[in-house]
Amino acid sequence: MTEADTLRLIVSLVFVIVLILAGMWAVRRAGWLRGAQPGAFKVVSTQSLGARAYLAMVEVEDARLVLGVTANQISLLHTLPPADPAGIPAEPAAQGFAAALGRAIKRH
Repeated sequence: MTEADTLRLIVSLVFVIVLILAGMWAVRRAGWLRGAQPGAFKVVSTQSLGARAYLAMVEVEDARLVLGVTANQISLLHTLPPADPAGIPAEPAAQGFAAALGRAIKRH
């Protein structure tokens, strides 16, 4: 092997390692690693309140908990009854592109 071939091999290996690390970071950042575990809690939504504080709504068995989360503690703010899946209204985005386009054309 010549020096050029060795350099090409090293650069290729470094590129593959960087690509793997970037993929792992993206998967972790997107939250795709959170699997549905039976009997575990589920984070329904979060709302940032600042750099290191946020509100979180968590479903646990037969209740929804509203939690205040900071860097130092987690506080229970409110307990709600379980959500009724049939009572949740459909989001406008769930109606589809055709319906949104039709509404936009009617307005103009």
